[in-house]
Amino acid sequence: MLKPIPELVAEARQTLRCLKAEDAMVEQKENHGLIIDVREPEEVAQTPAPESINIPRGVLEMKVSANYPHPEQPIYIHCASGARATFAAEQLQRVGYTNVTVITCPIDTVCDEQNC
Repeated sequence: MLKPIPELVAEARQTLRCLKAEDAMVEQKENHGLIIDVREPEEVAQTPAPESINIPRGVLEMKVSANYPHPEQPIYIHCASGARATFAAEQLQRVGYTNVTVITCPIDTVCDEQNC
């Protein structure tokens, strides 16, 4: 029997660091972390997340390791719902990144309110 995606996300988040977007934005400014938006380029074009770089989930491990080779680099992962961000964070930890955080709510909403 297949597991529903919300169940998989909940299980994965038990071992991941998660923050609300507002808290992640404050922390990221303090530690000069990297915000990665794992949505597809078409989604990002419609509702961009300020201060983030777009690396779609399908190519994340290859692009991040090539461009950001320091495993302790603070990385904050964002998507539309938090599901892809959760799975992306899980993968980054698997390849050796040690400071990965899932942003659990839409960052673009927070940025609109705070004018990031």
